[in-house]
Amino acid sequence: MKKERLNNFINLMEENNIYQSIITSTPSVFYFLNEWIEPGERLLALYINLSGEIKLIINEMFKVTSVDKNLMLTYSDSDNPINILANVLIDGKTIGIDEKMQAGFLLELLNLRHSFSFKNISPLIAKLRMIKDDEEINYMKFSSEINDKTMGKVINVIPEMLSERLLAKAIKNIFEREGADNVSFEPIVAYGANSSNPHHVPDSTNIKDGDAVVLDIGCIKNHYCSDMTRTVFFGNPINTFKKIYEIVLEANLKAIDSVKPGVKACEVDKVAREVITKHGYGDYFIHRTGHGVGIEIHEMPYISSNSDVVLEPGMIFSVEPGIYLPNIGGVRIEDLVLVTKKGCKILNHYPKDFTIV
Repeated sequence: MKKERLNNFINLMEENNIYQSIITSTPSVFYFLNEWIEPGERLLALYINLSGEIKLIINEMFKVTSVDKNLMLTYSDSDNPINILANVLIDGKTIGIDEKMQAGFLLELLNLRHSFSFKNISPLIAKLRMIKDDEEINYMKFSSEINDKTMGKVINVIPEMLSERLLAKAIKNIFEREGADNVSFEPIVAYGANSSNPHHVPDSTNIKDGDAVVLDIGCIKNHYCSDMTRTVFFGNPINTFKKIYEIVLEANLKAIDSVKPGVKACEVDKVAREVITKHGYGDYFIHRTGHGVGIEIHEMPYISSNSDVVLEPGMIFSVEPGIYLPNIGGVRIEDLVLVTKKGCKILNHYPKDFTIV
């Protein structure tokens, strides 16, 4: 159990007048208990209150090693776990629930008792999770090292003329050989005009001369994610690709250079967006500049034009500007950065030079 994280959360509960909380998100349960539990359709609930009482309501089929047995309330498939949870809750006291709680469980809880009042605790947990401690930072660095190695091997495979779908499969195999536990998201492989879609799903498209090749990949190691995008070119790319690549790289580098404690997330987005707009491609930068990464691939802080989050040491997020030209192709360059006391550190190190394969 992560006692310091639990105590920090209890302090946030007190500040927000929440006496008791129910956490059902697997990543958040892991964050507090250092135990990864995939409950499927069954109830998993971590109960915490201001008195420091902790209970884990869990089906007996799941084996947990990091939690004292005295803190566990187990149930069988023939039991109703909501009855167990309801008996733990204290009437008349505000209950915090996370946004991942299944509606069926929440409705059943509401039908049992009607004196509960609820608050959303997901923003409080997100606030804690977006500041990584030393252990988390080391895990993130390790995951990014695997990502770097994998990217190099993936780019070397491109000349084999695999389809997008087959290259995406190869990426998963390479990650496994490099020691990753899993991918942090389905790899994005986009050739040619497909690369103008930021979230293109790999299909049977084959590579052809002059194509831009967008590779957005990431892995999970020790339950922590990595994320990186590189764009390379096959054969003889048109001059437009060289031009927009240099613009996106400038936006990437200047946005990263702006990252330091005290800066708002929206200001980092503005730096990247101004570079691309200055060159006349503002209408083709169609997504936010970045997102937090950690136990989940998308976490706070979000590096967007409407985010007033002030950057603090320990935050890790992507910086991924892009230009997407319909029916032609696109370029995206993405790095993960760690906010430090004086600036930031880039976690992945695969080169960003204009590359033709």
